[in-house]
Amino acid sequence: MQKFGTAACHISYNVTMRNNKKENTMKKIVSIVLAVFMLAVCVTGCKTTTRKQLKPVVLNEVAHSIFYAPQYAAIELGYFEDEGLDLKLVNGAGADKVMTALISGDADIGFMGSEASIYVYQQGSDDYAVNFAQLTQRAGNFLVGREADSDFTWADLKGKKVLGGRAGGMPEMVFEYILKKNGIDPSTDLTIDQSINFGLTAAAFTSSDADYTVE
Repeated sequence: MQKFGTAACHISYNVTMRNNKKENTMKKIVSIVLAVFMLAVCVTGCKTTTRKQLKPVVLNEVAHSIFYAPQYAAIELGYFEDEGLDLKLVNGAGADKVMTALISGDADIGFMGSEASIYVYQQGSDDYAVNFAQLTQRAGNFLVGREADSDFTWADLKGKKVLGGRAGGMPEMVFEYILKKNGIDPSTDLTIDQSINFGLTAAAFTSSDADYTVE
């Protein structure tokens, strides 16, 4: 009987220990699950709060161009959000349309040539746009032809037809400036089509009879 009693006590002791271990293990698991849950709620709540605190800004750009590649990279990398801005990018397809969106209040900031602000100011508008930042150091336009020409000179444009972009637009004005610098008269030495907005010239060039296009 003594041996049985000792054995019984010994078995009882082992069962109790096992039950305690199970309870401790379950408590640890429950604690871990609760900690993970609370952390997830906290992180989600922080993100939601941060998102709500972002200031919405509509940016209307004159054209979607490689000129503004740093801006696109900044958007994708979240740099604007880091500065508290929820940026919405809109393609205006032309400085005139960007200015219209800006004046009407559909856009907060307009990406366009400085000439658009000058035109609006000269019209006597009381609610004119203000240029506050420079985007590029130089005009980044290209003159694109239909065939490769390793010996190209500006004189080759004489007698040719070129899609120059909108009349009075920065790409068109820069193009005419370069022509004059190279002794070419934009009015008589070649034909410049100014009926197409800058953002649409590439598409128009594929189906037109023009020899070159300003891009």
